[in-house]
Amino acid sequence: MKPIQSALENRTDEFDRVKNHLEQFQFTLGGNWGYDHGCFDRALDEANKVWLRLPFEVTHGSLEGPDTPNPGTDILMGTPFVLKHVYNEGLDAEAVPRTFGALFDQFQDPVDKDASVEDHWVTRATELLREVEQGLL
Repeated sequence: MKPIQSALENRTDEFDRVKNHLEQFQFTLGGNWGYDHGCFDRALDEANKVWLRLPFEVTHGSLEGPDTPNPGTDILMGTPFVLKHVYNEGLDAEAVPRTFGALFDQFQDPVDKDASVEDHWVTRATELLREVEQGLL
């Protein structure tokens, strides 16, 4: 994980405004969101192993979901960072049956959730972040 300095850091804004702006740059609300926090994520590579992540905390209101409007919800942006996940290629030999029996969880957990991030990814993330900042400041 590599943090990136940003003018967005410690900035408070309306969640819906930030989300709408970031969607123009293919950011999505990451799956680890909660009513009081979350991250906007954007893959930097085609294999979805290298990500630019923009964390935030809710300072007023609460998040009701990624696909619903969240009027009156304000967020405080954290320090953006680049992270890289390294996966084994192929199917998981220890697949686990799901509750309904017919489906198997064939996807593996990352071998390294915090793999070393090469400098060119940090450069790419920084360039993208500068573009994003222009519309929010």
